[in-house]
Amino acid sequence: MINQIGQIMLYMNDQEQAMRFWTEKVGFIVVSEEDNGQGLRWIEIAPQQGAQTSFVLHNKQFIAQMEPELNLNTPSIMLYSDDLDSLYQAFKEKDITVGDLVSMPSGRVFNFADDENNYFAVMEKK
Repeated sequence: MINQIGQIMLYMNDQEQAMRFWTEKVGFIVVSEEDNGQGLRWIEIAPQQGAQTSFVLHNKQFIAQMEPELNLNTPSIMLYSDDLDSLYQAFKEKDITVGDLVSMPSGRVFNFADDENNYFAVMEKK
């Protein structure tokens, strides 16, 4: 039986730039970094130490060659924040592309783009 979501794979054109975006601008931490010495490198990041779910940044071109049938598109991901207004302002100050802050039936939300124009959403969760 599945009891939690462990890792979400994100396939990036530039892993280093993606790591800098998520750590320097969004505030995630690097949990681990692995390299098999044959071109397969992954960087695990999370919002905090001990988080139950993490992102793993993979090299999109390498994975496409290794597994051509794999869907390398970015999934739709909803992140949560307990201080949406401060986060929204901080993202704007860090020149992150953000959408409007909108009210939905389930709460307030905004979307943002990483440096490769992949979009993610953040919802207020108190």
